Amino acid sequence: MKIVSSTSEIRELKKIHLHTDLVVVGGGMAGVCCAITAAREGIKVVLVQDRPVLGGNASSEIRLWILGATSSMGNNNRWAREGGVIDEILLENIYRNPEGNALILDTVLLEKVLAERNITLLLNTAIHDVEKRSGDCIDAVIGFCSQNSTVYKIHSALVVDASGDGIVGHLSGAAYRIGAESKDEFDEAFAPDKEYGELLGHSIYFHSKKTDKPVRFIPPAFANTDIANLPRFRSFNLRDRGCRLWWVEYGGRLDTIHDSETIKFELWRIIYGIWDHIKNSGEYPETENDTLEWVGMIPGKRESRRFEGDYMLSQKDVVEQREHSDVVSYGGWALDLHPADGVCGKKPGCTQWHAKGIYHIPYRTLYSRNCNNLFLAGRIISASHVAFGSSRVMATCAHNAQAVAMAAVLCIKYQELPRNLLAAKRMSELQDRLQAIGQYLPNSAWKDHDNLLKKVHITASSTFDLGQLPADGSWKKLDFGLAQLLPVGEGAVPAITIRVRSLIPTTLRLQLQTSQRQGNFTPDCMLAEEEVEIIAGVQEVCMSFNVRLDKTSYLFYTIAANAHVEVACSAVRLPGVMPVFSKFNRDVAVSAKQDPPEGIGIDAFEFWLPERRPGGQNLAFQSDGPIGGYSTDFLINGFFRPTTQSNAWVAALDDPNPALMMTWENPQFIKYIVLWFDTDADHPLESTLRGHEENVMPGCVRSYRILDDAGRLVYECVENHQTRNSIALEAVLETKMLRIELHHPQKSTPAALFGIGVYS
Repeated sequence: MKIVSSTSEIRELKKIHLHTDLVVVGGGMAGVCCAITAAREGIKVVLVQDRPVLGGNASSEIRLWILGATSSMGNNNRWAREGGVIDEILLENIYRNPEGNALILDTVLLEKVLAERNITLLLNTAIHDVEKRSGDCIDAVIGFCSQNSTVYKIHSALVVDASGDGIVGHLSGAAYRIGAESKDEFDEAFAPDKEYGELLGHSIYFHSKKTDKPVRFIPPAFANTDIANLPRFRSFNLRDRGCRLWWVEYGGRLDTIHDSETIKFELWRIIYGIWDHIKNSGEYPETENDTLEWVGMIPGKRESRRFEGDYMLSQKDVVEQREHSDVVSYGGWALDLHPADGVCGKKPGCTQWHAKGIYHIPYRTLYSRNCNNLFLAGRIISASHVAFGSSRVMATCAHNAQAVAMAAVLCIKYQELPRNLLAAKRMSELQDRLQAIGQYLPNSAWKDHDNLLKKVHITASSTFDLGQLPADGSWKKLDFGLAQLLPVGEGAVPAITIRVRSLIPTTLRLQLQTSQRQGNFTPDCMLAEEEVEIIAGVQEVCMSFNVRLDKTSYLFYTIAANAHVEVACSAVRLPGVMPVFSKFNRDVAVSAKQDPPEGIGIDAFEFWLPERRPGGQNLAFQSDGPIGGYSTDFLINGFFRPTTQSNAWVAALDDPNPALMMTWENPQFIKYIVLWFDTDADHPLESTLRGHEENVMPGCVRSYRILDDAGRLVYECVENHQTRNSIALEAVLETKMLRIELHHPQKSTPAALFGIGVYS
């Protein structure tokens, strides 16, 4: 028994002092990926989250899906999914949770964080104060945990603010902005006016479920039972659920930080009003047995503070895809602004304009310009309001935060402040170390100087010949234009022969297109076109164009829409090869051509999109010349996804035992091996709501073995589903040869690899 006597003095809360290399404030996707990345590099991290779960807007508290440059397969950014820890998390989530249950994602995130011994995790802990030292640096952050009634004072050499609202930056005096810049400040023609509004609002989602009997609903007294009088009501799709209800948005005219509780209550009024209308208006009889299962307790925030770094990302960085020497990440979501009035206004729920490809995010946007040891992560990075419309989405935020983590590692290593990593030697090391863990930097190959395979020739049991794809798939009706994306080397462009089936005699328009900008996948450069006569029935058509290339490029072998005609497809699926269609995704566009108003600084172009599996079969074809398909040389070229070429080695499908052999003249002393697999970087892997056909990407090699020069088993994997496999050997291996034996992942999908690293 414990008896605490009365006292006239004010009691103090329990206090705990922590000392660490890096404190990460905010446990959303940015904070989680930052903490894991830094911890794996050997530095001590304290991760502070003011909520009971990790994941922020992706968590079960809010339930928004994680997206980034892939834009839910709704733009022309092919093979653009973010790499590193965020890729690992999304692949793990789909492996365990293809149904998109946000509660399961919570467990994936918590497991990943708890697995890192260098991370101290503080949940339910809100930072409310900071202490500074000389040189305008933060010395400590101070937080209170509501669950154990404890104050934590965390001393750290470096601080990452990934808190969403930028609480640490605000308290420490870091320069920031709220609201939209004028069109003139950054020459941004898309900058909104006062009528549109300067801030994006909050959203709250809900889920319902069917029961086996009628369920009535009596709305709470605070519900907006006059929901039909909202100006945009008739444009609502009330059959949507979960994060498809992003348009239930409010608060952009208020203070999105200090009025957040007011905004939340208004959103609750709207949500319960929507459900009242669904259940009680008589317009939705099919919902008689439906019950309201879940309503978000806190709103998903989009925008508040944006902090100033040494550079501010702006509209032209995105649209013009400007290159930066200090690139450490990339974006690819649309410039996506929302009217401040949300559901209470008459304007459409958002205005989205896409760029023709992904764009650089420079390191200078990821630290404070005036608080010397403060890194910026998540949606608060240094960007204008317009550019923020693209950079704010979670997968982009996570990818940026991984760069912040690696920068912090180098700052600790060299006892430097963030800004000092801009020196050429330091920046080169930062970029190199990011690429080593899977962080893709656009059009930049990883040098990988320590790879022992740089000194050896790799041989393969077979290599897939991309000169033909068999017509063993379905027939595809040309309701939409179809283009087969193929990587073609310099020289004469090969002709391909396809098989078509027509109901009537007709004409087919054929085109050969490519992208004006190397590395893009927007077909905005017409190389040749022709029309061919088609008879009724089945026939072969040769797509032959008198064109030469001066460099390896992706080409679009395009067939215009013709509803009378079908084309033969192949069941074979391969890395770096896919069909795309002249369609649009209603989630992120309004037509198959982006046609912006004049004068807003946005490009007009066509969308050519892939289909989700089980759709998206390749065009069956026979080529009359070599197509730059696959090679063992690609395994050490420093690219681990398709760029201007496939960058993959692929085994022949009829090879019963695919294998790669690496032989040195002298014995090598090997400590670890890294393999890079094909997990379809074009698939966005949305984390919630949307279900997925597979729990492992079909091109990913599930099982493989590694043997030494005596035929002894070095390592075996039987259940792989990740892009990057890092294999630390139990003891140093002395050998003159390695043999990697792989199994084909599926009947029509051959074994493939994007890269191999062997290190002493």
